[in-house]
Amino acid sequence: MRRLADALMNNNRIRDPSIAGYAKARNVRMSPTKVRRPINEIRGKSYAEALTLLEYMPYHSCMPIAKVVKSAAANAVNNHGYDSIADLYVAAAYVDQGPTLKRMRPRAQGRAYSIQKKTCTITIEMKEKEKPKEEA
Repeated sequence: MRRLADALMNNNRIRDPSIAGYAKARNVRMSPTKVRRPINEIRGKSYAEALTLLEYMPYHSCMPIAKVVKSAAANAVNNHGYDSIADLYVAAAYVDQGPTLKRMRPRAQGRAYSIQKKTCTITIEMKEKEKPKEEA
């Protein structure tokens, strides 16, 4: 019974304690396939490098992705007590499909074609870089 209650309350995801910052943008009005192109480029990059790449990539979807990356870094500093964002890197970045807005396009002779306006959810997880252990 407890498992059902957790699933209904969306508490079924156990957070990894090593995740420094986490941010999600829901119902972004772009196709998930178009958003995945820049996401695949920034995965594993440092915070500064990811923002630089997003700034100069020629994709329209880079702006909401950069917004989520900045939000994840701010969450790490403000909510989890990390001092510097220079040590953070994009550990996980993925895009899931959101709800599809269905519209109709009028055509000749009373027909109608359907238009599917897709949305997506952008998720960014940031972790702190492992510092090399000093030998005594």
